[in-house]
Amino acid sequence: MGRQWNKSMKAVFMVGFMMLASLSGCLGDGDDSNENNTDNNTETNTQTQENTTTSDFYQIDSLVVAYSVRDTYENIDDNPQKLADYLEEKLNATVTLYPISSEGSAIEALRFGNADIAFLDGGAAWIGWQQYDLDVLASETKWDNRTFYGARAIVHADSDMAAAHLDGDESTDPFTLFQGKTSCHTGWLKSAGMLIPMGYLIGEGYANVIGDPNTVESMRNTITSYFNEGASIPDVGDRYYSYKGALRCLSEGAGDIAFVADTTLNYECLRHGDNAADWCLEESDYVELPLFGQAPGHPIMYNPEFMDSNKADMVRKILVEMVDDPVGEEILDDIINSPMGIRDVGGAQDHLGTYSLAIRNVPGIQAYYGGKYAVNTSVTPLKDPIVIAYEVKDTYENIDANPQLLADRLSMMLNVTVELYDVSSEGAIIEALRFGNADIGFMDGGAAWVGWKEYGLSALAADLKPDGRSWYGAQAYVNADSDIAQAYLDDDESTDPFELMRGKTSCHTGWLKSAGMLLPMGYLIGNGYAEVIGDPNDVDSLRATIFNFFNEDASIPESGDLYYSYEGALRCLSEGRGDVAFIADSTHDFYCEDRNRNWCLKDENGESGYVALPLFGKAPSHPVMYNPDKMDMYTRAAILNALMDLNGEMWLDEAGGYCWDQYNNEVDDTISQNMCGDSILEEVLNTGGLIAVNTQEHMGSYSDSISNVPGITAYWNDKYDI
Repeated sequence: MGRQWNKSMKAVFMVGFMMLASLSGCLGDGDDSNENNTDNNTETNTQTQENTTTSDFYQIDSLVVAYSVRDTYENIDDNPQKLADYLEEKLNATVTLYPISSEGSAIEALRFGNADIAFLDGGAAWIGWQQYDLDVLASETKWDNRTFYGARAIVHADSDMAAAHLDGDESTDPFTLFQGKTSCHTGWLKSAGMLIPMGYLIGEGYANVIGDPNTVESMRNTITSYFNEGASIPDVGDRYYSYKGALRCLSEGAGDIAFVADTTLNYECLRHGDNAADWCLEESDYVELPLFGQAPGHPIMYNPEFMDSNKADMVRKILVEMVDDPVGEEILDDIINSPMGIRDVGGAQDHLGTYSLAIRNVPGIQAYYGGKYAVNTSVTPLKDPIVIAYEVKDTYENIDANPQLLADRLSMMLNVTVELYDVSSEGAIIEALRFGNADIGFMDGGAAWVGWKEYGLSALAADLKPDGRSWYGAQAYVNADSDIAQAYLDDDESTDPFELMRGKTSCHTGWLKSAGMLLPMGYLIGNGYAEVIGDPNDVDSLRATIFNFFNEDASIPESGDLYYSYEGALRCLSEGRGDVAFIADSTHDFYCEDRNRNWCLKDENGESGYVALPLFGKAPSHPVMYNPDKMDMYTRAAILNALMDLNGEMWLDEAGGYCWDQYNNEVDDTISQNMCGDSILEEVLNTGGLIAVNTQEHMGSYSDSISNVPGITAYWNDKYDI
């Protein structure tokens, strides 16, 4: 991450348990419930620790515990000084408490080296990890002896969602059936009841963010748009509030899906048997869907910049062994509120990873948590100047398209110098990032993939296509009356539509086009349908591979041919030139629904005469790439925040004209129209907006397919002159 801290500062502080320890297993925005005090000991880790003396450890000088300290304690057993005294004895080192007043002040204590470790709730820990590179030392355990709880959906057993989950058919995805249903949430911004499932659904492309992606209030519109206006988002005290309320909402028919913890059904209904609440249904009336992710128990966080691994290992071992010591057990129960002990759970990725994968997709969550914990999420870059790799022309017919406008606007937003590094090709961008001559570059999907796989570059953001997505799907279309269509629709796993493509005539959009050739052929090769014919290191072998699997009449048109492009490939199928068209997933609707081309096929009822097969993969939009070895976390976060802020800027002509920041409702009348965010996005970057991404989620599906294309890496290296 490359953060530049003052190395002379000595880590002489220790962290302890963050305030609010009484909220035992709940996250900062976790759901109100004591259901983790359950008889379910699923996935229990009963690992036994041996008592070890301090002589077995690397000796430290001191430790400071960041803790909420009161002037007096009615119950002496609640005094955190008892924890400090215990650790001082075990560590044979001075242990003191560092008073804090909030989760945010604990984060700041770790960030600046005023404390060594701190127990944070899940939300605060995630912000500390993402924003300041804090790491997980260990974790509390919940009452069921786990260090996490799962977030899942429960549905009625007679629903289409349950049927899709239980039918053993991978092509029937229960999550795709959520849209339009009525959802039962545990409350506003609750972890298992909202943040994790919605983050998962947004991240996996089931739901799209509706509204400002930088404000958490957009979550409400996202939910009501994806589900329906009747979605239950209760307040405290409402009938359907909390885990219990969400399950009751489902049980009483007020909703179709309950988003709850993985222990909720057992805790609220099943374990009570005949004494269960009268709203509980029979066990057979419910179906639990797979977990969306795991909400972490309160982790003990530390800052690796100030605590070395030897010290961290020693403190971790002492904390883990507390459960085997009578005095330690009392402290775990009375002060830390983790009577089942503290566990080594690996680092931040291990403990917070699935939580992060979900909630990072929640609109505005970082800013929300930043405000909640009084942490400034608008970080300042450490690099100055910041350099953008971009092709620069001598003159611009459209002055608004000059990339210098982007550089100047980012410079104003970041308060550092932003320069352009002139490049003449995609390959030159890769080289500029690779060797640190530029910090970010806007690239096409193929070049970005080479940069990722060959040189370790990463994606920071991506542009949005006109339909609001950062990708488009590669798909095969066939005639509705074909044997391929019937094999796909007959619910018989033994009839494979892709196998029936063998020997047919294929319609491609052109040579080495992503959706029209690379993604489908990569899929067919990778899944064992098609065999590479010729040199596996030569991309020209793909032509022989196509002719061998399909036939020698396969349509591989050149630019200008009748059947070239998406429209041409679909027309090739429609006019009987071929049997299978490989196109983008939006092609049919664009040409046959929106533009109603006269060659489009219709059945006797006027409905579509095609059947679309499942996606082969997703082709990514143009990503903003960077080199993680050359850019520190602060600069990266600042650039990303600034790019996202461009989405919210809109030029208004009233009152002489001004740039309006709709996210913060602020006005800037000191800049020209062509420096306002909406103009820069449209004129310079040729997009309606940008979205934060990571490399795997943006290009993973693409990579899975095209990696199988013979010679593709060599081809692109040659194309990009690397």
